[in-house]
Amino acid sequence: MMRNHYEVLVIGGGISGAAIFYELAKYTDIKKIALFEKYNTLAKLNSKGTSNSQTIHCGDIETNYTVDKAKNVKRTAKMVEKYCLQYGYEDKFMFAMQKMAIGVGDEEVAYMRHRYEDFKELFPYLEVFEKDKLAKIEPSLIFDENGKQRDENIVGVGVEGGQYSTVDFGSMTESLVENAIKIEDKQTDVFLNSKIVHIKQLGEMHIVQTATHTYTADFVVVDAGAHSLFLAHEMGHGLDYSCLPMAGSFYLSTKKILKGKVYMVQNPKLPFAALHGDPDILANGYTRFGPTALALPKLERYTGGTYMDFIKTLRFDHNVGKIFLDLLSDSTIRNYVLRNFLFEVPYLNKKFFLKDVRKIVPSLQLEDIEYAKGFGGIRPQVLDKKNQKLMLGEASVNPGTGILFNMTPSPGATSCLGNAERDVKIVCEYLNKTFDTQKFNKDLVD
Repeated sequence: MMRNHYEVLVIGGGISGAAIFYELAKYTDIKKIALFEKYNTLAKLNSKGTSNSQTIHCGDIETNYTVDKAKNVKRTAKMVEKYCLQYGYEDKFMFAMQKMAIGVGDEEVAYMRHRYEDFKELFPYLEVFEKDKLAKIEPSLIFDENGKQRDENIVGVGVEGGQYSTVDFGSMTESLVENAIKIEDKQTDVFLNSKIVHIKQLGEMHIVQTATHTYTADFVVVDAGAHSLFLAHEMGHGLDYSCLPMAGSFYLSTKKILKGKVYMVQNPKLPFAALHGDPDILANGYTRFGPTALALPKLERYTGGTYMDFIKTLRFDHNVGKIFLDLLSDSTIRNYVLRNFLFEVPYLNKKFFLKDVRKIVPSLQLEDIEYAKGFGGIRPQVLDKKNQKLMLGEASVNPGTGILFNMTPSPGATSCLGNAERDVKIVCEYLNKTFDTQKFNKDLVD
């Protein structure tokens, strides 16, 4: 069994698992590390380039971020940029692109102007784009199908260029693993087609079992999306949490429309992101609009099954029922849920979606968009049963026994290197190993 023993074993070959696999190999004195992925390729699910918005969420145009949250996210977002620049991935799978958030109507315009004042010190490159400027740099926001300017007041806050904003996180996942394997004097093994069927603690070690082999590890990090909580529950950890899988679908334009990323003002009552549009780097620059938000009773999308895994992970009880009741008792959220359901219904979906997305592009016609089949993933939104509320953002279960379970919905890809830094420190402290903070900061922070 010791032949199959690792100091650290990482479960999940998406961007989060790849990030900690890379950091353990490059910035610690841990010698023997393994990465397990149940599918035959890395980044098969939510890290795949077509499953997410391909955006580096640094907080400058995300209107649901507070200044404090933007400060934290900006640091981790810069790590993604610095990593890509370190290896020369700019214009390969990381790109600079015009980006902005827009306010439409007097109330939203006033909000965006106020937000600019609050955020301009943190993001000094931000500019305010008045209607005449928008007509030049992003004309699709201004003109209708007849070439007439929209009547509503509109303003944009963003940057024309020079800021890296877009990443194919699937390609970045592969690069992290490739670069980890290249590091000398380390054993960095990658096991594909290796679904974890059981994890058990035995003394100070964990026994990790796949369908065909048994492994042991001094420390285990589970970065398996919604299945992280599933595996935690099987071990009796994180029982105060449930998982609500939210699918995000997209629509693709049939022609190039937007020049850069355009986000809208987030409704503070809605717990999920507002629609946005941007050129898809994997679809010839055609504009992708979305995401929608649809609760699905499964933990993975487009792979079949996982319905029973959802039921086990939901652990429905009166606390979960109270969370659902509170969410649906608000008419704004209730109508939002219904509309997003209709976005998935053939023949009706385009008509309903068109009404919403015309707030971004007033000239858009039915023939200009198509439902993007196979696009979009699942965001594992965590339900806090103890406090009877929906948690926004990431959650981690750390029982203090040499195992971590991470759930990383958006902006999980943006925060992958920062989250890995946090977890590497936990691993090193537990195993009495060394994390080379100076080298890490030089490469990814300073």
